[in-house]
Amino acid sequence: MPTHNRTPARRQLDRRFTQLRPLTQEPRPHQGWIKAIREALGMSSTELAARMGVVHQAIREFENSEVKETIKLETLRRIGEALDCQVVYVLVPRTSLEQAVKSQSIRKATNQLARVSHHSRLEDQEVGVVDEAVQIEDLAKKLIDRRGLWTDADDFQ
Repeated sequence: MPTHNRTPARRQLDRRFTQLRPLTQEPRPHQGWIKAIREALGMSSTELAARMGVVHQAIREFENSEVKETIKLETLRRIGEALDCQVVYVLVPRTSLEQAVKSQSIRKATNQLARVSHHSRLEDQEVGVVDEAVQIEDLAKKLIDRRGLWTDADDFQ
């Protein structure tokens, strides 16, 4: 099956993530964003409830569920509207996507070649360390955009 070059898409996303990564270092207020913003605006939970068309107790539940990380995105968006805020939802990788794919392809190639190397040692046809490193690098390059890169199996489609 043909491979698809996903490198341009990864690089484009990596550029965007570079700009967003500093935001991941900013901790959420310990009482949560909803309560922090509501209080900074001088808005009571009763006032927020009225703006949302919900009962007063719902606001406390929303604030608690945000702190527990169980709040629904749809609920957060509704609260954001009532607070005149925008919800920004993004997953920011811990490393670059390019690095993640490269590391995974090297792991996959190393595991795949380890099986071959084991059989070669049994047949007394051991490959040198330098040759093995070159083989891993070559195989890793071939695996980068292949299906199955992220599966545990060594079979590729």
